[in-house]
Amino acid sequence: MQISRLLAAACLVAVSLAGPVSSQEVDIGPVGPSPYDVVRGWHKPFAKQGFAHGGNSGIWAETPDRILVAQRGETRLPIPIPEEFAGYAGSLGINTLTAVDLRTWQNCLYVLDGDGNVTEIWDHLDYLCAGSEGPGPHRIRISPYDPQKRIWLINETFNQIYVFSHDGSQLLMTLGEKGVSGDDETHFGRPQDVAFLPDGRVLIADGLDNHRVVILDKDFNYLSEFGGRGDGPGQFNGVHAIATGPDGRIFALDRSGGRVNVFRTTDDPAEVEFLDSWGGFGLTLDIIVNEDAIWITTLGPLRFVKLNFDGDREYTWQVPRALPDGYLEVHTFTVDSDGNLYGGDNQYGRTQKFVPKIDADPSLIIQPPWVQR
Repeated sequence: MQISRLLAAACLVAVSLAGPVSSQEVDIGPVGPSPYDVVRGWHKPFAKQGFAHGGNSGIWAETPDRILVAQRGETRLPIPIPEEFAGYAGSLGINTLTAVDLRTWQNCLYVLDGDGNVTEIWDHLDYLCAGSEGPGPHRIRISPYDPQKRIWLINETFNQIYVFSHDGSQLLMTLGEKGVSGDDETHFGRPQDVAFLPDGRVLIADGLDNHRVVILDKDFNYLSEFGGRGDGPGQFNGVHAIATGPDGRIFALDRSGGRVNVFRTTDDPAEVEFLDSWGGFGLTLDIIVNEDAIWITTLGPLRFVKLNFDGDREYTWQVPRALPDGYLEVHTFTVDSDGNLYGGDNQYGRTQKFVPKIDADPSLIIQPPWVQR
């Protein structure tokens, strides 16, 4: 099959993976050009001969020179390797999300420098993903309020959440029981993300089966939960990403519901109040909250969207699918302190770096996530 035909099929797969989306009509809002330039070929290959990056499902730019990546294993390449290979599986028409027969659970966690070179490979942790029949790692995060800078990794397939030391050398804590889905205080059902409140509480987006957000106290004990499955106020059809913002606000992406649910903390650490729901986004993917705006990525069409805190769409730029710079899915994105943007592609199998254009409107440049000072 020709590469172009394979890529066309991959695009159809990307759309079908969206699943049922809210019947609300997708509202794109004001559309303009991207305020960023792509650093072409930034993510350097490092796999052994015959392998390429897997789906980049989680990335976190701790600094401009330390970018953590969680990938869904590596992808076996056809032998002999075709001349068209450009360092990532998508250049050969391979969809790293759906080509599960080509997936191998190795080099699932690693660190890149600012030039896209691998500096650390945490292959001693590959056992946490080994044997998975599903996509495995989903998000990687660090709490800005944690002096130890511990690293959180969500494994949706095994229904677990891992906490590592800052250097990745030690597994410090595991939440959930491996391979056991549940909806009680100690089990999860395909968890997706984690966010952090200034007082040390942790929010677990749990996720595609339980459709809830679990609140843990500063010692990581269960406090309560909110959400639940449905289309009503504060309910979800899959909680795919979550972030916190000013004034105690919590923003949670309703994946198949195509909306952003907004909550706020209360004086009771176990309770939040529902504020609003903003719909019409298609399949919501990831989120960053700034001081005065929210940025999300979505599918249907694939794009970045800027919102204000009233839920108004202020700007949108669409992400092309065409290679060499395109995406099938901006599954995750992160921003470093220099304003560089990194987007992980779960299907072409790579991360790309974007730098602000010289003449870009500063209001269209995504800032690092909001942190209470």
